Amino acid sequence: MSADRPLILVAQPHLAPLLGLLSPYYDVMALWEESGRARLTEAEALVTAGEFRLDPEMLERMTALRLIACFTVGYDGVDLDWARARDVAVTHAGDANAEDVADHALGLILAHRRQIVAGDRQIRENGWTADAKMLTRSMAGARIGIVGMGSIGIALAERAEALRMRVGWWGPRAKPDLRWPRADGLEALARDSDVMVAAARATEENRGMISRAVMDALGSQGLLVNVARGQLVDEDALIAALREGRLGGAALDVFETEPTPAARWADVPHIVLTPHSGGATQEAVAKMAQMLLANLAAHFAGKPLVSPVS
Repeated sequence: MSADRPLILVAQPHLAPLLGLLSPYYDVMALWEESGRARLTEAEALVTAGEFRLDPEMLERMTALRLIACFTVGYDGVDLDWARARDVAVTHAGDANAEDVADHALGLILAHRRQIVAGDRQIRENGWTADAKMLTRSMAGARIGIVGMGSIGIALAERAEALRMRVGWWGPRAKPDLRWPRADGLEALARDSDVMVAAARATEENRGMISRAVMDALGSQGLLVNVARGQLVDEDALIAALREGRLGGAALDVFETEPTPAARWADVPHIVLTPHSGGATQEAVAKMAQMLLANLAAHFAGKPLVSPVS
């Protein structure tokens, strides 16, 4: 390793492909290996997947750290107050996968509302008979309520409009420039929706905000979709609502614990599940890699960061 190149640590094993991406430009080491952990005090930058909480004790030992670069769009695992107090910059992948996550959310809605997964299963289990016709529900005219109207929410709203759905939304801050009406609150949005989609950024303040009361307001015909973070939804309340028929269905790409145990969902009715793959397209990952390289290059050149977390 060259002494004149900055040392960067990569935090999680699933980011191992980044070692090869970064090694032509930096000294880069894996934090999950002893050789990387031994050089904590020398590392000037830490590359992480933003949904993973960084160990505070480890961070305190990283006395040379000046940049936490989230490979992902999310950065909820980073203690921004800690970083700000220690003059450590934080970057992320901006809205690199917003369009893809919106596509996935729409796919989950279609899969559940048109019973695409159930239909596939019916054929595979030899359950399709001439005298039984599967009836599903149209998209046109359905009311969609989007929780969080950032890049993903706006992209989903535009797609929903193209399918002639009626769009409403709620977020903690009014956005007068948006053409879609903002509900008075989460329960009000749920009562006025056939489909509710969680697309908000997760914080400790909004943990479990999709509560039993919100699910009850969505009702026995309503569909809850989550493409944001599992912590936004009270998962135990969701499972109970589905089992008891108080909620019509759920389509989830994110979970309270990931990977989520298969047994947790084995006997839960009216669900469609995907393994946190909403933003994981080849194109989005390529954009994230480009933004990571650009942020690192800007940081070490003393130039403005490309996509800082404010």
